[in-house]
Amino acid sequence: MSLQKTFPVITSIVIILIVAVLRDRSRALAAVLATMPINVPLALWIVSSSSSGDPKQMTEFVRSLMISLIPTFIWLGIVFFAIRAGWSLWAAIGAGYGVWAALIAGLFMIGVLNWPK
Repeated sequence: MSLQKTFPVITSIVIILIVAVLRDRSRALAAVLATMPINVPLALWIVSSSSSGDPKQMTEFVRSLMISLIPTFIWLGIVFFAIRAGWSLWAAIGAGYGVWAALIAGLFMIGVLNWPK
């Protein structure tokens, strides 16, 4: 298995372990680490490697990343409000993902995001 495939997995595991250790010491620092942009640079690296760094393909990918963040922020808002309303964690997450999936599907259907070729 290549470094390009194993590095994202190892990095994600390390971050999860650090968040688990920090959750009792500093919830704010754990939240910062949990939301740090680690997957984005890894995804950029993978896409750049597979496209030989083609600026057109990279620009399209980064544009899709920015657009995809909007449903992700909405997901987080739904989870926040659902938990605040007394929902269980799993119900809140499920509701968030339901809305997130509908928004992502909608973005593909109206052509803001491009379907895989």
